Amino acid sequence: MVVPMKPAQQKRSRTEVQLAPMPRSVTLLGATGSIGSSTIDLLRREPELYRVEAVTANRSAAALARLARELGARFAAVGDPAAYNELKSELSGSGIEAAAGPESLVEAAQRPADWVMAAITGAASLKPTLAAAERGAWVAIANKECLVCAGALFMRRAAAAGATVLPVDSEHNAIFQALASGRREEVRRVILTASGGPFRTSSLEQIRKVTVEQALKHPTWEMGPKVTIDSATLMNKGLELIEAHHLFALRPEELDVVVHPQSVVHGLVEFRDGSVIAQLGSPDMRIPISHCLGWPTRITTPAPRLDLAKVGSLTFEEPDPVRFPALALARRALAAGGGAPTVLNAANEIAVREFVDRRLGFTGIPALVEATLNAADRRGVMKEPQSVEEAVEIDHNSRRLAADLLPEIAAMAS
Repeated sequence: MVVPMKPAQQKRSRTEVQLAPMPRSVTLLGATGSIGSSTIDLLRREPELYRVEAVTANRSAAALARLARELGARFAAVGDPAAYNELKSELSGSGIEAAAGPESLVEAAQRPADWVMAAITGAASLKPTLAAAERGAWVAIANKECLVCAGALFMRRAAAAGATVLPVDSEHNAIFQALASGRREEVRRVILTASGGPFRTSSLEQIRKVTVEQALKHPTWEMGPKVTIDSATLMNKGLELIEAHHLFALRPEELDVVVHPQSVVHGLVEFRDGSVIAQLGSPDMRIPISHCLGWPTRITTPAPRLDLAKVGSLTFEEPDPVRFPALALARRALAAGGGAPTVLNAANEIAVREFVDRRLGFTGIPALVEATLNAADRRGVMKEPQSVEEAVEIDHNSRRLAADLLPEIAAMAS
């Protein structure tokens, strides 16, 4: 079994890892999103190395069918049952099996692919991603939510099944690479970098007036709308702290965040001797995806080469907890443990949706999350989920709670 997120516990080096046979079979959960698109770009460049088993999307049936045909997939599924007829029609005559509904995403994850890209956004990622892990697959995690919602449960079951969990997020992938420089017991601190988002230098008054269009304009990364909004509030970095806690078995006090607007340094590991190892690269998601797709070897990518002389300078600063309270809320949930991260994530998903739909102001996002955490704490419903069903129940209850609190928070944040 290989569990690369815990280097100190590894009994085999990368050169001793039993590689999946080539061509390596691949399943893409969330094939039509930004991560899925970047992964497909890499697959197109190495057709002799990879064979696609299954592809999924939420409701983009026509786009998914085109990809399934192009990639020669054997199975295609949409999470939205209403999109089934369109998918089946688009795949007519192809021999590709079509399916729809939440359980079809789990079915896709359970199909016999060596390597699974888990790129479904939101808490809906938990069941299919866990299904892939529980059959012992190599699971490349690009969604934060399944580890935020049920990290202890996920990692425990992945380890029991002998799954290999590979971090795709640029920051966690950077940490994964930097951790190879020493043993786990030699690590003093892990530092995640944040771009600071589009409002890094904005005043609190300006932040209160932020529009959806402004929040969706990230200065360095091209990402989906949910992640882009989370980056603007810095909640994205808070979720990444919780994810890193589970991926690398780190205590909250061993985790830190620094704002780095150039997005060149993606993560740093400080060792007890004072050495700090950093991973650098152009802000292109094809780099960390390729690291996971080819792991434990490296494959060529078309990503721009990093030219430090052209970059000129790299700057770092502390995140501002007054203008960006979401990061402190995530730290609070991490310290509380139990179901608090699940509540945090559920409330944030509701808040982001309401902001994008223009029913909640930008500063209302962290305000709604905080109010939901406080209410859940008072009700004593933040126990550690021991099963997927318990995690889903906490998630659903938290969403209802956030929805009940929404009118009050929206009025205050308007």
